[in-house]
Amino acid sequence: MQKQVDYKDAIKTKYPEQVVIAIAKDRSGKANPVTLGWTMIVSAEPPMMAIAVAKTHYSVETITHSECFTIAFPSAEMEKAALFFGSKTGRETDKFAEFKCETQPAKEIDSVLLADAVANFECVLESQVPAGDHMVFVGRVVCSHANQERKKRLYTVGPGHKMGSFS
Repeated sequence: MQKQVDYKDAIKTKYPEQVVIAIAKDRSGKANPVTLGWTMIVSAEPPMMAIAVAKTHYSVETITHSECFTIAFPSAEMEKAALFFGSKTGRETDKFAEFKCETQPAKEIDSVLLADAVANFECVLESQVPAGDHMVFVGRVVCSHANQERKKRLYTVGPGHKMGSFS
């Protein structure tokens, strides 16, 4: 039986929520990672994925400028990196310089991959749609990568950016 409640109460039931780290280069060529919770697969053929980025985030500028981005599924071992990348702005911080995180060059786009992630997807920007206080970016996946080691994915498991993984 359902009971009507306020949106803010009902949305708390969303956990666990997947976490991704999106990366795009800015005008100076600096790769800027951002941790996001809102992502989805939007097409199987061609393969396409979408991310939602707050309009005030520097990543809106980097993705719009570069017209491509990487979506990484972080591993459970990347919890501190995910928290750091989601709590600093690339306008003021070179996140990869301040938080050491192994990267690899992307193969098909001008971006980087996160070496310890479970998987990385190189995306070419297909469209962007304003959605309230966020911008939704849809990318066509042009190259995919999976970690050679078996790793658990990182999720947000509760309010306040509580992170964890599942078996």
